[in-house]
Amino acid sequence: MYLTLHFESGSKLLIIMDKKLELLQKKIAEAQLGGGAERIAKEHKKGKLTARERIHFLMDEGSFEEIGMFVTHRSSDFGMEKQKIPGDGVVTGYGTIDGRLVYVFAQDFTVFGGSLSETHAEKICKIMDLAMQNGAPLIGLNDSGGARIQEGVSSLGGYADIFYRNVRSSGVIPQISAIMGPCAGGAVYSPAMTDFTIMVEHSSYMFVTGPNVVKTVTNEEVTAEELGGAHSHATKSGVTHLTAANDIDCIAKIKRLLSYLPQNCEEKTAKLPYEPGDEFRDQLTGLIPESAQQPYDMREVIRGMVDEDSFFEIHEDWAENIVVGFARLAGRSIGVVGNQPMTLAGVLDVNSSRKGARFVRFCDSFNIPLLVLEDVPGFLPGTDQEWNGIISNGAKLLYAFSEATVPRVTVITRKAYGGAYDVMNSKHIGADMNFAWPTAEIAVMGAKGASEIIFRKEIKAADDPEAFLAQKEQEYQETFANPYRAAQRGFVDEVIHPRETRRKLIKAFAMLENKVARLPKKKHGNIPL
Repeated sequence: MYLTLHFESGSKLLIIMDKKLELLQKKIAEAQLGGGAERIAKEHKKGKLTARERIHFLMDEGSFEEIGMFVTHRSSDFGMEKQKIPGDGVVTGYGTIDGRLVYVFAQDFTVFGGSLSETHAEKICKIMDLAMQNGAPLIGLNDSGGARIQEGVSSLGGYADIFYRNVRSSGVIPQISAIMGPCAGGAVYSPAMTDFTIMVEHSSYMFVTGPNVVKTVTNEEVTAEELGGAHSHATKSGVTHLTAANDIDCIAKIKRLLSYLPQNCEEKTAKLPYEPGDEFRDQLTGLIPESAQQPYDMREVIRGMVDEDSFFEIHEDWAENIVVGFARLAGRSIGVVGNQPMTLAGVLDVNSSRKGARFVRFCDSFNIPLLVLEDVPGFLPGTDQEWNGIISNGAKLLYAFSEATVPRVTVITRKAYGGAYDVMNSKHIGADMNFAWPTAEIAVMGAKGASEIIFRKEIKAADDPEAFLAQKEQEYQETFANPYRAAQRGFVDEVIHPRETRRKLIKAFAMLENKVARLPKKKHGNIPL
């Protein structure tokens, strides 16, 4: 465009071309600042990085290759023809993270507030298409004021083009969204359809309608932080999977998350080097309290089984009665799902069922084996749960496990009661290996409740009803509240000592490494949404 390269005068022309390109890139950088220097200074004071700084810290040094640096918007309305800035508010390209190919876009809030125009959307769509064609993860660094109002329906159409590609990419390549500034209106739906969303505390927010609209429509007074800040979405809605203290922390979490994931649905996660040693874990032996009513922390159980410091929890602050996350077992990446007795005794409810189901389906999409740790007394009763759809939401978790074809191993640590026993990756819904600790109680319900129903008449007629109930409760406990009945039927493969759990799991997952299971031919199932 600026200079034709003639090979007969090769080296001299190359030098001239390099200088012209360097000058051109400098002019582009200045244009992209375009009076936004003051805004950049303000963002830095808030602890925010610019789009290019974020990419610099995210990618391996020198690996980033930008695409679409010269793109400008096409709008000529409202004086926009005089405000053409190269790049049009988004930096797009590809590079490597820890040597792995990834595609990335970073919205630039200093250019038109990062607003999405037709060409802005086209740049993102091009990167998404390349990620799909080449089977590599897509990372979006979102920092945008929303659709560019001056472009009307063209910007809205651009959002739809992105949404469509999010759906087409789902389950094919990992998609990670980082919310590092505002994300409002239609812009929120793209991150919502990606696999993981990370929000930066105190500098990012997500909502469909802002505080002013909320006040107008419902008369509620709420701040942007309360309505859609990182803490709100991490604890109340579950919209965000992870939160970060600042931009650098956010980037570090993206990198760590990516390390547990494969490049695409056709590959497996790379196995890290691992030297076998003493795989017995004595710290697991005393974790289960003597009283079945006393809680314990399932995270301690997880850490006692997996490789040291490898557990990376997802959705830590939402639906805390179930724990999900990634870990490594003998260097292999696995997904972990465990009931949490520390919260609501580990019961399944609407939110925990949704949380577990989504995580299970992600792991199944990307060939990540599943370890399930079970201590569940049942589903949470009550009108609130029933009216909010515990039936259909509980069915989501059941559906997700039943549909999964990856290696699946369950360890029952204590309670496995009622329908929740079936739902939590039982043999009956396709689990490959099921282990139980001697403390496991596998029954329709707890001994007290079962005895009150079975011996209702006898209890009423007894001279001492309380003593009679206690006797029958003990009988029921000895008969059913143990893992041996289930083991006799083959529903539990082995009753194991807690300290040998890690060794058993390593062997089981190694045995299942080449598992092949195919679902019946169909367009797709109809999960109870």
